[in-house]
Amino acid sequence: MSAAPTLYILYNADASVMGKLSYGYKKLTNKDKDKPTCAACDITHGDLSLDETPQWKAAKKDLVESGAVKDVKQFHRDELDQETKEFVQSQGLHFPMVLAQNEGSGLRSVMSSEELATFKGDPQTFVTKIREQLGGNQSAL
Repeated sequence: MSAAPTLYILYNADASVMGKLSYGYKKLTNKDKDKPTCAACDITHGDLSLDETPQWKAAKKDLVESGAVKDVKQFHRDELDQETKEFVQSQGLHFPMVLAQNEGSGLRSVMSSEELATFKGDPQTFVTKIREQLGGNQSAL
């Protein structure tokens, strides 16, 4: 069995001030609750907060301390390195998403924007699903 992967949560938002304002506007005007503006943002930050929720901080800490993942890294669209941008484009993926990568291996898609939306912003449900997916496929990552 290989070592635990690093988990990458990629937001459907930009980190700049204008990106945050644009995201806030889109979130406030979104009428389709089944297709949130950024389901990953809802899981990690709740409603419109710039800070991570205590529930997410605890869930992230548990993922790492339990050994399910080596680390959890979170990036906005405009913070991605070239390798990650190219992977997302080559795979035809849509933001937000979750990727995983074991040391010495390439990136792998673990969760789509559609899957993230099913958690309705609940960090614990997200963590349970991540554990299932990584537990069954850890050696293949």
